[in-house]
Amino acid sequence: MGLLRSLLSLPVKGPIDGTLWVARQIQDAADKELNDPAALRKALAALETQLLAGAISEEEYDQAETRLLLRIKGQT
Repeated sequence: MGLLRSLLSLPVKGPIDGTLWVARQIQDAADKELNDPAALRKALAALETQLLAGAISEEEYDQAETRLLLRIKGQT
């Protein structure tokens, strides 16, 4: 009965399962990219450049730097 039910529900359930699988793959790739240590260090360097250019205040820099450093620390 289980096999028959699976076969009969395949036209409906198949595309849903496929969509969920694709969504999980996208989520995994986004998480890897978001938490990549090299990308985080690059963001930290860009943040320092903004501070030196006067685009952000010391307070904004400190807050953003703390968030980035915590994310980097979480990777090690």
